[in-house]
Amino acid sequence: MDGKELGKLERVLNSAPMRAHVIVSAEKHRKRTEIVVYWRDIVFTAAGENSDLTQSVSAAAAKVEKQALKVKEKFKAKKRSRQPTSAIAPVPGGPIESAPPAPRIVLAKRYRVKPMTPEEAAMMLTDSDDQFIVFRDAETNRVGVLYNRTDGNFGLIEP
Repeated sequence: MDGKELGKLERVLNSAPMRAHVIVSAEKHRKRTEIVVYWRDIVFTAAGENSDLTQSVSAAAAKVEKQALKVKEKFKAKKRSRQPTSAIAPVPGGPIESAPPAPRIVLAKRYRVKPMTPEEAAMMLTDSDDQFIVFRDAETNRVGVLYNRTDGNFGLIEP
């Protein structure tokens, strides 16, 4: 291995600092090469297998190069999609739009989760103006939610 496989990778990554680990193993007629490249905060990993050592190294290097090209394309796409600040910035003296208020959580009334059957919960729900009721099933001792469906029936949610 003369390094020209990783030289291609260096051109792709714009000669930015990178570290590479190349692990070569041989078992009978099978040669395996694993390449791990650290570049910025990204790790590229690839493995190649062949009966010829140089072909296994070339296959692994090609896989790493393909991964690097994919990452570089993502960087280029992000740069292309950015708009200049002059297009985004408001015109001086122009109207400034305020952001819509963030949704907030409104605390509702607190009540006890009573043990009852789903049928009893359905009776309580029909008598109240609430859309749902939380109850503890008297038979299984599990919490359930009974709610009014749009078709006039009740829906039961059990974890």
